[in-house]
Amino acid sequence: MNKKKKNRHKTILQIHKIVGLATGLVIFIVSITGCLWVFKEEIEGFYDDYKYVTPQNQKFLPASTIKKLAEKALPGRAIHGVIYGQSNEALEVIFYEAEPEIFYQSVFLNPYTGDFIKRINHQVGFFAFVLKGHLYLWLPSAIGSRVVSYSVLLFLIMLVSGLILWWPKNKKNIRQRFTFDWNKKTRWKRKNFDLHSVVGFYISSLGLILAFTGCVMAFNWFYFIAYKANGGNKDPRFVIPESEQVVVVPTASNYGYDQLIPMLKNKYKNAHSFELHYPENDTTSILVEVSNSKGLFYDMDYFFFDQYTLQELETPSIYGKYKDSKFADKVIRMNYDIHIGAIGGIVGKIIAFLASLICASLPVTGFLLWYGRTYKKKKAKAGLARAIPDL
Repeated sequence: MNKKKKNRHKTILQIHKIVGLATGLVIFIVSITGCLWVFKEEIEGFYDDYKYVTPQNQKFLPASTIKKLAEKALPGRAIHGVIYGQSNEALEVIFYEAEPEIFYQSVFLNPYTGDFIKRINHQVGFFAFVLKGHLYLWLPSAIGSRVVSYSVLLFLIMLVSGLILWWPKNKKNIRQRFTFDWNKKTRWKRKNFDLHSVVGFYISSLGLILAFTGCVMAFNWFYFIAYKANGGNKDPRFVIPESEQVVVVPTASNYGYDQLIPMLKNKYKNAHSFELHYPENDTTSILVEVSNSKGLFYDMDYFFFDQYTLQELETPSIYGKYKDSKFADKVIRMNYDIHIGAIGGIVGKIIAFLASLICASLPVTGFLLWYGRTYKKKKAKAGLARAIPDL
């Protein structure tokens, strides 16, 4: 290796080491909480009996009736939406407020009788704890979210610099970069180095995907660049069009949104669920999200209706009908499903779980590698000092 390449290699190593020490603990926490979050739905499935009801040979209650019943259960709180599932599933009414502080709860009702089943606070419990750690390290969100976001961005640099450092100096060492060449005499420092470099190489591609999709969700500018780089030409934001005309405020007898769910259920018989969002004010449209696949978000259809005429409205956003989505739109819409592995079903989730778990090991082996070398140098200097007598 010539002097120029040696200096470049040394510089990259210093960047890799400094960034790794600065972000190591954050990446460890984010990775561990991430692998726990992957199987949230599957784990919760063991104790979610409250989500099911006995099917009846009758129609669901109108959306306006559900709204009144839910508001009695949580008076003074804003309804985000109502999820209509299959004939044996309870209705989930979601309450969400971002200000002055986050309020996020759900009320489950019998869709046939309106009977109250259960109230769930999404801000408490094991997975709420996991998500808070993943998003902002259990710190105040304004601070913790920034720490997490920039640490994940730096993790991208870590992975790229790690691949550069992994590249063998000559062909003789290439075998050691791909395999664990251990025997009884192999010291733990060598094993730790191999765990960091060899495992790091094999997991780097998946790590880059996890970090990249994480950055897409963390930074608006990253999101826009990722969309435009794939040739996107629509508005990548979620845009809810306004109702085209304002007439008399609806009465109990003419709530237009009562007709929407029956109409869409009849049209999309194979849909998994329908989420109705009541209009926020006198001008906004009614949003209905049609979930076409259980556990997936990317292929959802988003419908917007004038709240007075029920005329379907078009949105300039990528969040419209999935069949109208172009390649760039689909890539962005798939981002979350890719991030948690759901895009590949249960196999994809297992891969995401293992990838995240292994990513959590990299800061640990990296720290031990740095500590071992630093401690060895200090120990060697101390030994040299003792060996030289005082003059």
